[in-house]
Amino acid sequence: MVDKDLILAKAGSAKKHIKRIQSKSNTDMDTFLSDIDRQESILFNIQMAIQNCIDIAAHIVSDESLGAPGSTNEMFYMLEDNGYIGRELTEKMVRAIGFRNLIVHEYAKLELKQVFKIAGDDIRDLNEYLKMILKKLGLSN
Repeated sequence: MVDKDLILAKAGSAKKHIKRIQSKSNTDMDTFLSDIDRQESILFNIQMAIQNCIDIAAHIVSDESLGAPGSTNEMFYMLEDNGYIGRELTEKMVRAIGFRNLIVHEYAKLELKQVFKIAGDDIRDLNEYLKMILKKLGLSN
């Protein structure tokens, strides 16, 4: 059985990081490109928000005995197969994982214009993921 308190705590943490991203990305491209502190804050919070989403997926897959994933990406396909999220959102989360891995493992390869776009637009996908998970678990209003 899924530990709903754990899910709520991880979702709350992810939402906190998403709000931080939104507050720091509320600027123009030139300001973002010239402000390393803003860049690092956004990157850290993206990494942490995605990690919380991964932790939620891992907990559900494990506690609901959805299978033994061979990769982080596979956990999201398992959630899709079991009605937690849809196909389009699964693909967006897989891309988010890839971006998180880039932040963590290949920092020098990051393109700051892409980071700016992700922080301004694509971060909404994480909110959608949280909304779908909480709804499926009966934890949303």
